[in-house]
Amino acid sequence: MKKAVLYVCHGSRLKEARDEAVDFITSCKAHVDAEIQEISFLELAEPSIQEGFAACVEKGATHIAVVPLLLLTAVHAKKDIPEEIDTCMGEYPEIAVSYGRPIGVHEKLIESVILHLNSVVDHVVLIGRGSSDPAVKRDLGAIAEKVRQRSGMKTVQTCFLTACEPSFSGILEEMSATKEPVLFIPYLLFTGLLMKDIQAKIKKSGNPHLQLGKYLGYNHLVREAFVERTHEALSSPLYRRGEQFAAADA
Repeated sequence: MKKAVLYVCHGSRLKEARDEAVDFITSCKAHVDAEIQEISFLELAEPSIQEGFAACVEKGATHIAVVPLLLLTAVHAKKDIPEEIDTCMGEYPEIAVSYGRPIGVHEKLIESVILHLNSVVDHVVLIGRGSSDPAVKRDLGAIAEKVRQRSGMKTVQTCFLTACEPSFSGILEEMSATKEPVLFIPYLLFTGLLMKDIQAKIKKSGNPHLQLGKYLGYNHLVREAFVERTHEALSSPLYRRGEQFAAADA
């Protein structure tokens, strides 16, 4: 059986964000034992998942492990990507497919957040993308609590850019008059329009005590966690068309 890995990045309208994703995946490839490794995007960029899948088949793959480059498990992981996989399997029914899981609540990601902290603040806010899926709020909350316990910060809160409460805008309003330093850390893998919006809103608040840290990004800890998820996918049970996605915490 000739195995391949099809990496699925989120996608962005910004070239800088797309390039960051490709560079990160390229840095992971040397740590993954698969002869065929292709990159694809879920949306807003090419190649698409279907194009990436076809490229794996053209290179002789008989088993394709589809691995999503996502921080948390939500609609993209549970619905959007599986629908694309189902379409690919309909076109190539002879190909065995396994499906990886997002990085999720992982020790390496907790360490990565702690690396972003600084010694002049006691209060931290993690900014998540947000989702209608309650698992996103639960998982980011679990990460925040683990960061608080290990870092010694007085508080580590969460907020979300969309579809979840508390909202980023609401937290900013609550903290508009605070005199204590607060560090906001965007829990995002890449720069993009969301990051630009966060920067603009914190600047507009006019409160010098509200600091914006670097987004999580693609560091060595994120790479180690993602490579682990890729290895899992290569040895996972085969995916069946229409199968319900199930995620387990690390």
